[in-house]
Amino acid sequence: MAERITIHKEKKPIYDIVIQNQFAPLLQEMERLGYQGRRVCIVTDSNTGDHYAEVVKELLRPLSGVTVVFTFPAGEEHKNLDVVRQLYTFLIEYKFERQDVLVALGGGVVGDLTGFAAATYLRGIDFIQVPTTLLSQADSSIGGKTGVDFDGYKNMVGAFCMPKLVYMNMHTLDTLDRRIYLSGMGEVIKHGLIRNKDFYGWLKENGEAVKGRSVDALIHMAMENCHCKGDIVEEDPTEKGVRALLNFGHTLGHAIEKQIHFSMYHGECVSVGMVAAAYISWKKGTLSKEELDDMEQVLSMYELPVRVSGLDADAVLNATKSDKKMRGGKIRFILLSSIGEAYISSEVSDEEMLQGLEYIGCVREKNEE
Repeated sequence: MAERITIHKEKKPIYDIVIQNQFAPLLQEMERLGYQGRRVCIVTDSNTGDHYAEVVKELLRPLSGVTVVFTFPAGEEHKNLDVVRQLYTFLIEYKFERQDVLVALGGGVVGDLTGFAAATYLRGIDFIQVPTTLLSQADSSIGGKTGVDFDGYKNMVGAFCMPKLVYMNMHTLDTLDRRIYLSGMGEVIKHGLIRNKDFYGWLKENGEAVKGRSVDALIHMAMENCHCKGDIVEEDPTEKGVRALLNFGHTLGHAIEKQIHFSMYHGECVSVGMVAAAYISWKKGTLSKEELDDMEQVLSMYELPVRVSGLDADAVLNATKSDKKMRGGKIRFILLSSIGEAYISSEVSDEEMLQGLEYIGCVREKNEE
């Protein structure tokens, strides 16, 4: 049975998240949205396209006389303006108009890039998210954040653009490499840590079912996760306040991701970033040592890293200075007051961040007295 969650803005419904275990109902969902007779462009990458592009294309063929596929090389290094330019050219050549629709079929890179193209092509064209990785189902497909990397700076160019639908087929997770699959748990666990202690407890108790990709467990997890993130997005759709809590683990995680040239997956970098942030929370006296230890144990249970090696702490700190979450020259750092409750602080010093980085294994050439 499908699960359906409706995301609202100012109490008005703006799109549904549909959680399924097959692709077939996607056609009915798009018909319900009135896309009959519209051109459809499926945007995917070389990994996802090999598995699902033709399946989805054939499924949507009755919807429109023109259903085409744009494929770009897989990898974070291709989430850039050059690929967006290629997509613009593709859409122009196939005469896509404002009433037509893009379908983002893939992980977070595909969804972010497609959403940015949709926000800017002809000043706005509809798009649908069909996330196929746990990371994208848990996080990037929900909330309307789109964007691309620019000169090595992650998501520095982007726009808020809400999809018309988020459609999840949980069986797409079956084809993922185990490490890629479990990297998505970094964002799932994050949502429990910042917003829902009961969900965090469920994740603790159901690790084997989740790691074994039980469909029932995955559907339940996706539903609870989407409620966590969806509630925050509804409250603050353009990140002017509480939505910043979703950046827990990301300030240092993004900086680490850049310093290691994306050799770790995003969810893995978020994992170590969360541990560093939790350590800072403990040092500030807002989080207990028992909670810090428990959090590390849960992340480790899901085979996520809690330490890094070979990184210079000062270089990582310097990378945070270009973080787009800066306000007035200060980083809005997300800390925990307890498991299930986070808060925003502009009072985290460079020295505290360096101590947090040391805790997760980064090296300082000279410790400050």
